Amino acid sequence: MRTDDFDFDLPKALIAQRPAEPREAARLLVVRDGLTDSRIAELPGFLEPGDLLVVNDTKVIPARLTGRRGQARVEVTLHKREGPDRWRAFTRPAKRLHAGDRIDFAPERAEAFVAEVAAKGEDGEVTLAFDRAGPELMAALARHGAAPLPPYIRREEGPDDRDRENYQTVFAAREGAVAAPTAGLHFTPPLLAALEARGLRRVAITLHVGAGTFLPVKVEDPRDHHMHSEVAEVTPAAAEAINAAKAAGGRIVAVGTTALRVLEAAAAADGRIPAFSGETDLFILPGYRFKAVDLLLTNFHLPRSTLFMLVGAFAGLARMKRAYAHAVDERYRFFSYGDACLLSRQEDA
Repeated sequence: MRTDDFDFDLPKALIAQRPAEPREAARLLVVRDGLTDSRIAELPGFLEPGDLLVVNDTKVIPARLTGRRGQARVEVTLHKREGPDRWRAFTRPAKRLHAGDRIDFAPERAEAFVAEVAAKGEDGEVTLAFDRAGPELMAALARHGAAPLPPYIRREEGPDDRDRENYQTVFAAREGAVAAPTAGLHFTPPLLAALEARGLRRVAITLHVGAGTFLPVKVEDPRDHHMHSEVAEVTPAAAEAINAAKAAGGRIVAVGTTALRVLEAAAAADGRIPAFSGETDLFILPGYRFKAVDLLLTNFHLPRSTLFMLVGAFAGLARMKRAYAHAVDERYRFFSYGDACLLSRQEDA
């Protein structure tokens, strides 16, 4: 297995810069025995009464900050909470930062908002200790931070107010993500009502998505790639609902790769889901045996990415390469603000 096996050509013009409006107007490629072109609004018709949608209720925080170390500009993207006042972060420029350096995120304002570099890691990662903690820190991020858009969404002036709303799912409830669980961006109250009318049920789990999801796979063999861990939770009530749906013959539909990874990390060998709270760095490659998830709704992912590797494992790599080639030919919109596909598990194809 080589990272090159997961490469494909993607015209830059197909990288979505804004979401579809309304959100359920986004296109949907249904990947089963064949390929069916549809729309997100038609999703209920591809599911069955009794199926259970598992969504991620994480809420994206304004995790992108711009500050100064002395006279030097520093760009910071928070990616993992380490404590009430501490976050791991990626920084630019990284080489000039050292432990003990102070970064001022409000240099021209009366209110001070600073962090100290508590530790320095590899690949531009640092641990920042802020001058406040808990709700006060979250309030300061809301005032000074910006939506942590991925680098392929271009904004000359940086993320704007529209992004603060657009880069958040209708399920968002628990603060902690620094990247959106993007399959959830397609859902609206009318679509949820249509799913409910179809007899679909829904349960929420949590995975606080980290910026590590955007890191490229740089090694020749993907099995040597290091995955950043992320905080996840399946409550006892959610686990009970999932197990009850499976026992009644319903299918488990993961809304996004984040929901899928939580379920697979928590699942027992027989597919039952216990309550789970902790960290996961589960990295799914072809050859993985899925235990819990039957269908996956997900956006179109980057070439050579861990997420394209995951969908290749779930639906079959050859099948996903054909699906992506079709999506390119038909001018589907890719990545976070783009269109989606509904995948059946390979053994069900």
